[in-house]
Parts: sequence; structure tokens; C-alpha cells
Amino acid sequence: MGESPIPVFVYVPLMKHLGMSWNEIKNTPRRELDGLLIALSNYNQIHQFDGYDDKDISDAAKNKPSVRNDWMKSMERKEIYERRAGKVKKEKTFKGLIK
Repeated sequence: MGESPIPVFVYVPLMKHLGMSWNEIKNTPRRELDGLLIALSNYNQIHQFDGYDDKDISDAAKNKPSVRNDWMKSMERKEIYERRAGKVKKEKTFKGLIK
């Protein structure tokens, strides 16, 4: 299988998910387009398991073990961004206070 052309990974997601027009894409610098694509990717990774709880993930992992790994990565990334936004504060532990 050959490589996919740039429009598949750049233009289509920008038009489909962010609602950008062809003129907006052409007038936006490549650096900004890359930033938008990275932000879209992060958003999709964080929210891909919205609506599922631990039991749902456990049931799905019985048939496909990689689901649990994907879910853990999603939860870790979500926690990082929530901590940056100030929604979640890092828990203080005795061991952490000694360091």
C-alpha cells in the first residue's frame, strides 16, 4: 500500500472537523495548520472514550486487549490537560513532601 497524499491528512480533517473552507486553508500559514491538526488530534485522543466507564473498558478489553492501553493513554493525557487548566490538583503525599 502506498503513502496517502497530503490532502488526506491535512485538508480533509481541517474541512470536515474544523469547518474550514478551502480559501481559509490556503490563506493560513502551514505552522498554524500544523498546530490546528495537533490540537484536533489531542482532542480526539482525549475524548475518544467519553461515555465509557471502567466496566465498559474491561468488557471491551476481553476481546481486544489494546483497548485498555489506549484508554489509559487517553486518561493520562486528559489528566495532564486538566491539571494545566487548574481543574485537577496534584495530590500531596507524604513521600512527595519529603523530596
